[in-house]
Amino acid sequence: MNLISDILFWISNGLLVPVIVILILLFLRSLLLVGSFFGQYMNIRRSGRTLRLKIEGLTPETAGELESILPKNNNSLSVRYLREMIAHKDSPAHLSRLLADFEIEADKDLSVSKTLTKLGPMLGLMGTLIPMGPALVGLSTGDISSMAYNMQVAFATTVVGLFSSAVGFLTQQAKNRWYRQDVTNLEFVADMFGGDLEH
Repeated sequence: MNLISDILFWISNGLLVPVIVILILLFLRSLLLVGSFFGQYMNIRRSGRTLRLKIEGLTPETAGELESILPKNNNSLSVRYLREMIAHKDSPAHLSRLLADFEIEADKDLSVSKTLTKLGPMLGLMGTLIPMGPALVGLSTGDISSMAYNMQVAFATTVVGLFSSAVGFLTQQAKNRWYRQDVTNLEFVADMFGGDLEH
């Protein structure tokens, strides 16, 4: 039994370094996500509402003029797909395919946030529990400095994991709303072009 316990202890301690490295990578990725999210947010604030209002005011007669109202300096996912839809406005099959492709790309963009949301707490908990074993051993032997160091590692990994998860969760919630609105706009434009689309 002692051999099995020792093996588990070695495996657990061996996982500490990979867990810490992955948590650092998740932290860096969450910082990059905050930057790109802020850029996307500013883009939507500048032209998103105006674009949506213009799209809602479209009629079958004015649908062909859509390209002229698209922001020239906006290369967001929705505007890029609107340009593609204008280029294939006479083909319902292409319009349907573009809508499906947009949903796939939107889901791909959300995957980073989803990964941070799920992996952050899991790795944070692992990083918390693994050093607790050596900390308890240090406490039992009277090695207070070893215990303090391991507790410091445990708390730090928890904080980093929760921070990454919080960034992922908040960005996922906001992007979900944005992409739902974009899908509604694209479906409306496709209907204006005469696409017979089923969803």
